Amino acid sequence: MEHEVAWKKYDEVDLEALEGLASNYIDFISENKTERRCAATAIHMAEKAGYVSLADAVREGRALSAGDKVWAHSHGKALILVQLGSKPLSEGMNILGAHIDSPRLDLKQNPLYESNGFALLDTHYYGGIKNYQWVTLPLAMHGVIAKKDGTVVDINVGDDEGDPVFCVSDLLIHLASQQMDKKGNKIVEGEDLDILIGNRPLSIDGEDAEREATGGEGAKNKDAAKEPVKAFALKLLADKYGIEEADFLSAEIEMVPAGRARELGFDRSMVIGYGQDDRVCAYTSLIAQLEAPAVLAKTAVTVLVDKEEIGSVGATGMASNFFENTIAEIMELAGEGGMLPLRRALSASSMLSSDVSAGFDPAYASVFEPKNAAFLGRGLVFNKYTGARGKSGSNDASAEYVARVRRVMDDAGVSFQTAELGKVDAGGGGTIAYLPAKYGMDVIDSGVAVLSMHAPWEVTSKADIYEAYKGYLAFLKNA
Repeated sequence: MEHEVAWKKYDEVDLEALEGLASNYIDFISENKTERRCAATAIHMAEKAGYVSLADAVREGRALSAGDKVWAHSHGKALILVQLGSKPLSEGMNILGAHIDSPRLDLKQNPLYESNGFALLDTHYYGGIKNYQWVTLPLAMHGVIAKKDGTVVDINVGDDEGDPVFCVSDLLIHLASQQMDKKGNKIVEGEDLDILIGNRPLSIDGEDAEREATGGEGAKNKDAAKEPVKAFALKLLADKYGIEEADFLSAEIEMVPAGRARELGFDRSMVIGYGQDDRVCAYTSLIAQLEAPAVLAKTAVTVLVDKEEIGSVGATGMASNFFENTIAEIMELAGEGGMLPLRRALSASSMLSSDVSAGFDPAYASVFEPKNAAFLGRGLVFNKYTGARGKSGSNDASAEYVARVRRVMDDAGVSFQTAELGKVDAGGGGTIAYLPAKYGMDVIDSGVAVLSMHAPWEVTSKADIYEAYKGYLAFLKNA
């Protein structure tokens, strides 16, 4: 079965809407490169659309009813938006679920050191990446440092105009004969992904300069004399952020590609940018949720979670109780409290696990099976199952649910396609789908096809972004 290219059906109205959505999307992924920033921006957007804090509603004992909109977050890195429908929650919800974490380089807790006249930061890569792709790439630093006095300092260096950037160095080709003989996963080892941040030594001529730079005498001055480049880096951090080296112990700092997402191609038909897995689905899900009609039959829910790239673990991942606990609180305020009504609501729900799929790439055609591959520009992608090899670790949507989703998409005029993640035994991957499926709800993976997935810069089609938004909105309204 051939799926038509979505571009062919658009009129001027569609093209204007598509370009507007793509422009806003480019801004979103350019300005929100961490899960914390994504969650904070989504909360701001939700409050402008009339959503209120669930925590405030619980504290005030405020009753919730059809049409009410609430948001809840977990540790500032996962978010749930809920718009109550006219039907009881126990009859089920229509849920969109995406993740807002992406592969990156995280600073270790004790990262800063000096070596041979360079100041560097030690990292631990996060998620599935090809280490060699991160060398000589301009990097930005984003995150937070929590100090012992309770203050939290935001770190944002490398993406504003005039900011410096950082990088991982590489070995020049003239001396790389042995390196080039290594396997791809050994060309650059994980422990070699250290960030170059400085080369200028602190001037320690005179007692006053030493005191100003190190904040004291004795051992600190000796350290500055021994590691002057590190000392100068620490001085800059102290001057700009009021932090000291020990504050790295309670920090979450992520190194990500510097620079804005851009339009790709002479025809400007694509987007290239960092973190499109899975922020392309998170953004389109968020916009669909915020633009849902004021009156809905079923309650609409959008879940944006963390930690998918490392197994959905932890307090902010889908495997936590955050989702279940939030729905329980809402049902209590809606007059439907209790464990049995909660279980009924979860099992009666329908969900799109909004996650990206591997786009067919003619440069690497040998790992795809074209009849069951996702192609850029042909619309929203549905993966009935994911997993690896013998569908290991996957959710496998029922035929009846796939038929229902097909009907919703066709009725709304949404272009869609179905796919698997490459050839059988070529590899595989997973999503959050299997986790909500444990409640007995219907779940299927759906998202946008991506080229160069998990690379520092990924590629999507504007048409697929537009069709994903349309499909998610149709699902919230009519599933």
